[in-house]
Amino acid sequence: GQVVESGGGSVQPGGSLRLSCEGSGFKLEDYAIGWFRQVPGKEREGVSCLTRFPQRQYSEDYVMGRFTISRDNAKNTAYLQMNDLKPEDTAVYYCAVGYGQGICSEKKYMTESDYYGHGTQVTVSS
Repeated sequence: GQVVESGGGSVQPGGSLRLSCEGSGFKLEDYAIGWFRQVPGKEREGVSCLTRFPQRQYSEDYVMGRFTISRDNAKNTAYLQMNDLKPEDTAVYYCAVGYGQGICSEKKYMTESDYYGHGTQVTVSS
């Protein structure tokens, strides 16, 4: 199986983007979905994670209220809706899909997921 991200691009501050994470070879609804980001030369940082059913979203303070993860099981795809984007949100965004305990609650999605995408660039500038 694999996951592929899409939807990145350039946007002005205050704008919105929706990233997609499409899974193949497995049922995405059976997994937790996390998004993290990385700027060249810096460590990766977590963004948000959505558990399996019953779904609960965990988000970092710096994106709380602005970023939301959702799923479309029919399309085997997850989304990261990003609103009110800021220049500091500029990074490569990665989708991570994991099954284990604590994937979201213990922020293990960045290191212990089963599938990772190759990333999509998000640039926020005026």
